[in-house]
Amino acid sequence: MAPSRIVPVPPNWFAVVMGTSIVATGAHALPVRVPGLDALAWVFWALAGLALVAAVAATAVHLRAERGALRGYLADPAVAPFYGAPAMGLLAYGAATLLVAQPLRGHGAVVLDGILWIGGTALGLATAVGVPVLAFTRHRVDVDAASGAWLMPVVPPMVSAATGALLLPHLDGAAAQTMALACYAMFGASGLAAIVLITQLWSRLAHHQRGAAAAVPTLWIVLGPLGQSVTAVGLLADTAGPALGVSDHALRMFALLYGVPVMGFALLWLAIAGAITAITAREGLPFSLAFWAFTFPVGTMVTGASSLAAHTGAVALDWLAVALFALLLAGWGVAATGTARDLRARRPGVLEVPQEAAAV
Repeated sequence: MAPSRIVPVPPNWFAVVMGTSIVATGAHALPVRVPGLDALAWVFWALAGLALVAAVAATAVHLRAERGALRGYLADPAVAPFYGAPAMGLLAYGAATLLVAQPLRGHGAVVLDGILWIGGTALGLATAVGVPVLAFTRHRVDVDAASGAWLMPVVPPMVSAATGALLLPHLDGAAAQTMALACYAMFGASGLAAIVLITQLWSRLAHHQRGAAAAVPTLWIVLGPLGQSVTAVGLLADTAGPALGVSDHALRMFALLYGVPVMGFALLWLAIAGAITAITAREGLPFSLAFWAFTFPVGTMVTGASSLAAHTGAVALDWLAVALFALLLAGWGVAATGTARDLRARRPGVLEVPQEAAAV
């Protein structure tokens, strides 16, 4: 399909914020500590902050200059799902700030994370409802159109569940109880929606194969709700017990009984997506912003494996988290290098991508 021009900042640019923030969070969460890891987390937190400011400012300028841009993006079934990215960008950077910057910023980091959590959660719930409504009533797609991109609008509530758990120790009374209940509710809403969509993607792959090469990286998005759900139940097991009047032991047992099988399926999907990506790369894999799917989804597996390692003390899970973090760094390097090279080759503010990959 001929390239289509998306000018200048479609919502998928917030995937840069997501993918950079999760490196900082993953570095903080790793169960194996090595010299320089904290400094690495700080560097990526700072880079994510710059990316967030740039993405928000450029988006505001663009939408003000082109009044119909937002409506046009939402009407496009290839672009609309990626309005989940701004929500997750806010949530991911807020969590990185709370975990990485708190030793220096103190209470300010908690306040900033709280503001970003409220904004990201509100936006994420809006996309989780609004984009499916558009898909069910306005969008027209082919029978083989299902892709990992379809997960993007329904994943933000899962990110809210995981990041909301980090705020629970800073709340008490009814506020803490409400937050804990909301996190579990969002965990369920996002998780069940993801199951429905992943089965559709599996069916499409079985009947219509991988599709366009440029869209292959979006297969990695499936890892996002899987890893983030394991992270969410693990963090809630650590923080939600007092607010809900439930024993920590019961919540940790649920986290393990849920987390280990889901992590197993995530590793299975990682192997499948990795193999398809390698095969496609040998045949020719053009760069697009879809390469950022190599970052945040893998990062959620890092945090999920780290949580499981903390709850079990299993050395195997320690090294699984380390291996996944190495993969995350490699994915970030590939995505960042490709993005920088592509921006240098084109006019500032313009990125041409194939329509199939007008995505993460």
